[in-house]
Amino acid sequence: MSDTPPKPGPLPAHVYARQRDWHGYFDALATLPPRDTLLRALSLRQGSPGHALDVGCGDGRDAAHLASLGWTVLALDSSEEGLRRLRDRLPECSGPRVRTQLATFDRMMLEPADLVCASFSLPFCEPAHFPSLWEAIATSLRPAGLFAGQLFGDRDDWATLPDRTHHSPGAARSLFRDFDILFWQEEDRASRVDPARHPKHWHVYHIVARKLA
Repeated sequence: MSDTPPKPGPLPAHVYARQRDWHGYFDALATLPPRDTLLRALSLRQGSPGHALDVGCGDGRDAAHLASLGWTVLALDSSEEGLRRLRDRLPECSGPRVRTQLATFDRMMLEPADLVCASFSLPFCEPAHFPSLWEAIATSLRPAGLFAGQLFGDRDDWATLPDRTHHSPGAARSLFRDFDILFWQEEDRASRVDPARHPKHWHVYHIVARKLA
């Protein structure tokens, strides 16, 4: 029997995200499908594909799905590695429909859009920059445009981290005063992934909303 200790397996994605280790985070989630909030938003939208912003696109699982359906997409992220992985996952026929922008949240240049996707990204905007980022998102959406994404609640374990943005339920809903909320699910639970070694309490709002005319 070998005395060599076994190599540790991959960590849960939230461990990498807490440390902003995006390479590890992308690897941990590489095979997963588009986020449920995006799929729900698409199911609620009528008409032909339009133009979407993927704010904090990561490795592009949502942006690639949108492009496959005929949407044009501006995918924005601060990770060069994430944008590279997005480009690598795009089939040749979808590539021309996707543009990328390398930028931090405080420097993103948004443009008019029919849909804004922000899957688990906005909480990583520093609190000082969040109000201007949210104003830019709300302004960029055309009337009847859809928002699909997540915010983190104030009971989340990461609410103590100074570089994350968290909202109480009331504060989160107040962001959508100019929207019709189509879907709102609040999660307030312990992590189900390796909770013994890597515990985390999640407090997350999953949101789909339509901008009022």
